[in-house]
Amino acid sequence: MSKSIVKDGTPIGSASLCRTCSYALIMRGYRESELVTICDYAQPNFIIPFLVYECSRYYDKNRPNWQQMKDLAITVTPAPLKPVGFKTGMFPPVKVTVGPQDDGDCDD
Repeated sequence: MSKSIVKDGTPIGSASLCRTCSYALIMRGYRESELVTICDYAQPNFIIPFLVYECSRYYDKNRPNWQQMKDLAITVTPAPLKPVGFKTGMFPPVKVTVGPQDDGDCDD
């Protein structure tokens, strides 16, 4: 028997995005029913009466800012380039000089 796939169905879990959002003001009481969530991004601010699954203005408050990312970054310098070509063996290549050829048997 195969599983049926349902798109945009009921999400599993009950954690709200507002718990980790920078724009959320969350006030909790001692009971589970004592919870007030206010969105500071929207103008005017409003109370959200339910747990939020998806939000287009979600900004994670645990994400580092630009200065913290610069402090954590490491500087990477490229290594010097190696010579290009084939290796012919353990001995250095023989130097070939091109110049006037002197056979010695040419008498003018």
